[in-house]
Amino acid sequence: METIAEIKKVLQNTDISCLAERIKEFEADERTGVKQEIKKAKKRIEEYEKEWKRTEALKKYENMYPDCQYICGIDEVGRGPLAGPVVAGAVILPKDCHILYINDSKQLSEKKREELYDVIMREAVATGIGYASVERIDEINILQATYEAMRDAIKKLGVVPDILLNDAVTIPQVPIRQVPIIKGDAKSISIGAASIIAKVTRDRLMVEYDKVFPEYGFASNKGYGAASHIEMIKKIGPCPIHRKTFIKNFYTEE
Repeated sequence: METIAEIKKVLQNTDISCLAERIKEFEADERTGVKQEIKKAKKRIEEYEKEWKRTEALKKYENMYPDCQYICGIDEVGRGPLAGPVVAGAVILPKDCHILYINDSKQLSEKKREELYDVIMREAVATGIGYASVERIDEINILQATYEAMRDAIKKLGVVPDILLNDAVTIPQVPIRQVPIIKGDAKSISIGAASIIAKVTRDRLMVEYDKVFPEYGFASNKGYGAASHIEMIKKIGPCPIHRKTFIKNFYTEE
């Protein structure tokens, strides 16, 4: 007879698609420890099924356009920070996409975002990342710079989308049909995927900037207006990646 530890290992290492069948093998075992492991395994199946249903619901908007081969989700990250570029993501997922746990990137842990980034980049039909620099943000304002980053992301896709699902906005100077969706990163699997790759890309970039400008804590605050970040700007002044138009209320160059 297998030990409880061995049964635990078997259930933990069994793929979710086969788990129900493996549970049946041990259900006649009356040992309390085995019953506990079976309970955990069944809970794992319940959570998986719940997440599957949530993910399928995220395809609501994508399913509205069955005649469109390439449905592209678009989102941006970095409109609010005091430093660093604004980054846009564009993602076209396959029609039969079953990537679980996609959500608004702000609702996910850093670890989960990193995991999903790799999955999305591997399984997507096409992805594009667009940027608008600090200089461009100061020159034309953050909204227009965001539009530029989104147009840049679309150009980098490698294929031309049939339709764009955008998080809240309509992008000027783009001839492709657009559907703006309020809070789309939490309602559309394509927009959610775009928000994840944009967030991971920008966060990684800010970590690299932290090595060049360590005084501001970019690795932790990612350029946002944390109290310690603002205090350091007041103390030693801004660095080249600070947005001058964003810090003018509390810092003026002499």
